[in-house]
Amino acid sequence: MEEREEIKIKTNKEEEKREKRNVKGGVGRVKLSEFVPDKKEQDKFFIDVAQDQSAKECINKLLVEANNKVLGRPIILKDLVLFALPKLTARDIEAIQNNSLTNMERIEKQRLEYNLKNKTNLDLGEYLVSIKNILKEGK
Repeated sequence: MEEREEIKIKTNKEEEKREKRNVKGGVGRVKLSEFVPDKKEQDKFFIDVAQDQSAKECINKLLVEANNKVLGRPIILKDLVLFALPKLTARDIEAIQNNSLTNMERIEKQRLEYNLKNKTNLDLGEYLVSIKNILKEGK
């Protein structure tokens, strides 16, 4: 009976080691809740493209192309990112911000811009009915 207990203890320890290995050895990921944009001391950033096949293909294609050379050290994603980031323009940042919006957030943004431009104070319902012609009778 003592042998069975020892086996269970070893199994639990092995599982703990596997869990630790997965946490430490796996691809690091920053969840949105963990990312603090105002934190100036952040040292590590991780890119998780596990679910985005087109992004994986794009990155791999660029890395293969960049490493198609005879001399020099291998080029890694960090090299590409650090070279490309300073070349982003204000228009690029704006396009990235717009791509992050949901459909409802896009409509809300349009409503806010309309209110500023026309000096009105329409709520979302009034904006949709009067400006976007949604739910108007006879249509």
